[in-house]
Amino acid sequence: MIALARPQYGEENPNAWKPAGPGDLRGPCPMMNTLANHGFIQRDGRNITRETAIAGLNAGLNFAESLATIMFDQALVANPEPNSTFFTLDMLNRHNVLEHDASLSRADSIFASPSNVNTSTANAFNATVFAETTSYWTSDTLTPLMLANSKLARQITSRKENPEYAFSTTTEEFSLGEVAAPIIAFGSLEDGTVSRELVTYFFENERLPEELGWTKKNQSIALTEITGVTTIIRAATNLFTGGAANGTSAHTGAKRSLHGF
Repeated sequence: MIALARPQYGEENPNAWKPAGPGDLRGPCPMMNTLANHGFIQRDGRNITRETAIAGLNAGLNFAESLATIMFDQALVANPEPNSTFFTLDMLNRHNVLEHDASLSRADSIFASPSNVNTSTANAFNATVFAETTSYWTSDTLTPLMLANSKLARQITSRKENPEYAFSTTTEEFSLGEVAAPIIAFGSLEDGTVSRELVTYFFENERLPEELGWTKKNQSIALTEITGVTTIIRAATNLFTGGAANGTSAHTGAKRSLHGF
């Protein structure tokens, strides 16, 4: 078994939270950054292989091997080297591969400092962006509608302010995954609700909210659960009323992404 935490950090608990240090790589995905901060995947964000991704997603979030395998395969495309067998977290910063405009917690990459482009800080947490997102989270328990409203608002802001705004049907799947991710990790798989406190803590700290009482789900999370929550969020983003409110519109043909994580 490959060790998931780097021993030079010297923690009694190998999965104790520790923020990224000098030379550690991070990407645009808060959940993958969080798993690195806890040592479920490599703390330096480098050389994430199929084996370490599967082990880390299972240990940290109780994701089934089949689901973790799909997620690894989707992330692997961010490595520009042909026939590669690993990725690094900063590779996920490549614009319009997995990283996208209108994030809930990141500024669009066009607004990144030129010195930061294509580095692990280019898509760091942005408090101003996140403040816009959370302005739509109006109760202690977040509903799918609140989360959907924040997603739609970020798209409108991005289109207004970003002269190179891009948002394809494939991007929509990544965006839905971003919204679904905290529900899957911290909330109800049945109705898509989740504690605002847990989600805010997670985004702001890139840390699992264990000190707030959270524990990972007992049930193994498989693609069925991901699809169910994504369907709930897709329906909530539908601005039409009446017959098509179930969200099973033309979007259902798009390739589903699991990389809100």
